[in-house]
Amino acid sequence: MDMRQFFKKIREVEDVIKIPEVILVSNQTDDGGKAGVKNEVKRSLAARMIAEGKARLATEDETKEFHQAAAEAFKLGQDAVNSGKVQLAVLTDSEMKAIKSALKSK
Repeated sequence: MDMRQFFKKIREVEDVIKIPEVILVSNQTDDGGKAGVKNEVKRSLAARMIAEGKARLATEDETKEFHQAAAEAFKLGQDAVNSGKVQLAVLTDSEMKAIKSALKSK
């Protein structure tokens, strides 16, 4: 492939992509690339991968699905982090005495 044509194609694809980061869906390639894998990449890398035929832009539905899955994974991660935390409360002497006296009166 002529390098000038290759880089011209990359610039053309990059001009079409208006946002700084996009979701790409991979194509199956001869070097072991797996089809259907979604990733969020910068516009310049997206243009190069599309020009090389290794990926395509995700549809609106695929993009929504990707963002929903990412939000769910983030929430699960946050829940896992928060489950390991221990909450402590500092009580003053007067508060501790009030709790003890309330327990004794029962």
